[in-house]
Formats: sequence, C-alpha cells, structure tokens
Amino acid sequence: MSLLRVSDLRVRYGAIQAVRGISFQVEEGECVTILGANGAGKSSTLRAVAGLHRPSGGSVTFGSQVVTGEPAHRIARSGISLVPEGRQVFGTLTIRENLELGGYVQSASANGEALERVLGIFPAFRQRLGALAGTLSGGEQQMLALGRALMTRPRLLMMDEPSLGLAPIVANQIFGILTEIVGSGIAVLLVEQNVHRALQVASRGYVLELGEVVLEGTAASLLADDHVRLAYLGHGMGEAE
Repeated sequence: MSLLRVSDLRVRYGAIQAVRGISFQVEEGECVTILGANGAGKSSTLRAVAGLHRPSGGSVTFGSQVVTGEPAHRIARSGISLVPEGRQVFGTLTIRENLELGGYVQSASANGEALERVLGIFPAFRQRLGALAGTLSGGEQQMLALGRALMTRPRLLMMDEPSLGLAPIVANQIFGILTEIVGSGIAVLLVEQNVHRALQVASRGYVLELGEVVLEGTAASLLADDHVRLAYLGHGMGEAE
C-alpha cells in the first residue's frame, strides 16, 4: 500500500481550475518530485494535500486514512508536513519559538526530543536559539522552515521550491540535507524549480502542465526525455509559481 495516494485531484480558485484531475502516489521512504512551469498547479497540489486549500474533487489518502478536505492541523497530526514556498518563518519570534511552534501537535516531552533531533541536523542553531528569525539570512530561514516541519516527526515531508532565491552554495546545502532526510526513511514530495537537482534527489517524477499530468516516470527516464530536456533543462524553469 502506498503511503500517499492522490486520485483525480481537482482544485479550483473561483472560476479558475488550477488542478484538473491529477493522480499520483508516494511510497514509504521515497522521494517524488512534481515538475512544471509557472501556473502548472504544483503549489496548489501541495496545499490541497496539506489541507490548506479544500479540493473541489478527487481524494487524498494517507496510509489507510482518507484525509481529503480535512483541516490542516489534523493532516499535520496524521504525519504530513509542508515546507511552504517563501519559507514563511515568524520573523519576530526566536529560532526556538519557531521550532517549538512546529511541534505543537505533540506532547511537551515529544517536542523536546524532536528539538534535539532537529538541532542535530542543524547544529548551527544550537547556540542561536534566542536569535530572532527575522535576523537570519534567506538560506538560514529556509533551514529553519525545514527544521520546523521536521518537528512534527512527519512520515511525509512536502517541500515547495526549497532553493528559490538562494545562492547556489546554500541550495547545495539544502539538497544535501534533503538527501539525508530521504536516507533516514522519511518520504518526500518535492516541488523544485531546479529540475536537474530535483531529479538527482528523487527516484520518480510527474510533470504537470496546465493542471494535468502529462508525463511521469523514473528520474532517469525524465532526465532523458526530449520534452523535459527542451522545456525544463534546456531553458530553465524560471521562478516558482
């Protein structure tokens, strides 16, 4: 049984149909990437799975539980965590407070254990827990957003454009950490503008165009596909939707 099964998912914003009946799945411990140009429906898909936007149709099943249309806090408790586009850390709160907010769905003792694990992944934060998040660089804020998501001890981590706006050396650090997370057994659903890097980390991928899946396959087959190479590798992805 797949960890995440999305069937015929549809998402609307008023008269605009952003996602048009897509289906995909993520297995336990697997990294899957969703590729596509601006406006393809990638972020809308993640938001619908995370419960931040109610789907207009279709179903989302996580493990044995149907979570379609459930509120975001219940979906987070079930084991799905989202690192949103743009990081969205709380700049007026400290690093510790941002991380602890990520663990709100757990008990105090579990939250403490999760904090220690996160600080093991991001040791630079250990001596700076009292620093305001708003004083961090963009790369540090992205790491904080990732750490906050890991505080929920997710079975599935969803990441929306983690390298957007970051210097290449910082993006490399983020992808290195992401590789370690996948290696630890946490499944990852990745939306990323850097298609080549996404397909290096992921084992499989789906290509969206105008809210529909137009191509799917292994990372190797997508890297070799003429359409992917021309549309996304040859001319770049541009900015995130």
